[in-house]
Amino acid sequence: MYKFSSILKTRVWGTESWVLSAVPGSESVVCEGPDKGKKITELREGVFPLLVKFIDTSSDLSIQVHPDDALARERHGCSGKTEMWYVIAADKGAKLISGLKSPLDRDSYEKIVADGSIVDVLASHEVHPEDVFFLPAGRIHAIGGGCFLAEIQQTSDITYRIFDYNRPGLDGKPRQLHTDLAKDAIDYRVLPDYRTHYESRKDAETLLVECPYFRTCRLDLTAPFRKELSDCGEFLVLVCLGGGGTVRTKGENYTLKAGETLLAPASDEVLELLPDDGGMNLLTCFVPERGTAGSRTTAADGAFASVCSGAVHGDASAANDGVGNAPDPAAAPTNFAAGQRLGKRK
Repeated sequence: MYKFSSILKTRVWGTESWVLSAVPGSESVVCEGPDKGKKITELREGVFPLLVKFIDTSSDLSIQVHPDDALARERHGCSGKTEMWYVIAADKGAKLISGLKSPLDRDSYEKIVADGSIVDVLASHEVHPEDVFFLPAGRIHAIGGGCFLAEIQQTSDITYRIFDYNRPGLDGKPRQLHTDLAKDAIDYRVLPDYRTHYESRKDAETLLVECPYFRTCRLDLTAPFRKELSDCGEFLVLVCLGGGGTVRTKGENYTLKAGETLLAPASDEVLELLPDDGGMNLLTCFVPERGTAGSRTTAADGAFASVCSGAVHGDASAANDGVGNAPDPAAAPTNFAAGQRLGKRK
């Protein structure tokens, strides 16, 4: 099992913490155990398929969209980006954007971007803790100010910024838009509901999202829980959202608290999750085996080993708010105090 330091990044709209990343220049580093100091790319062959973040917003993110695999490979030689959000905390009245509420086509798209009226056709959702949104590639989206959420996504740094409220970046200059690139990436369909609905259960796994790229469940634990890894593909990711406890495997014990992430290879076989008195709230995530989740196929590209033979290919020209921009080599590993941030939201 591996525990990693998180990487804190400052953005024009707030902060984000990359708690599991193989993006070049922002690779997660093991912080405990015999492999302490190693990057995730030194532990595993091939491209690690997931990127996990905590995002804390003080203002709105830009309106954006991600290309699907086919378009991203054609244009950039890399994977597209499908992702999901789990809302941990939100200020009163906080909102996010997911999808369209009114019909839009390619011909009208550029006009309403130019005059700023694109916001009038987007579906805005007031959010509350435990809300879930699935964001397949092609769905226009944006996180509003006052949100604190966990994001799980494909490992990709390709994002097309559509509209940014005419504000400057951290360098004081207008930030680049990708209006033309986005036109072919957008899913122009209007859906009746963009939220993911689920019924949460105590001390049992609750399925939130299942797609070809990841399968994510919630675990709200007040009692010990045994997790078999035989059906979790190559690895299982555990993201602690609140509370804390101990994760035990093969005689090894790892503490896990809010804002921290563990990566358990399938070779660990069984995990014992032991919540503290205050409980432990987790997301668990893995990449489905080929052909087991939908018509498209995907799989982890490799296995945990002593060398890595892959790399993520990004496009800095298509950079967005930091949720897909060029890696920030100056960002130093730090412990993301998720519990402290939650404590500030009353």
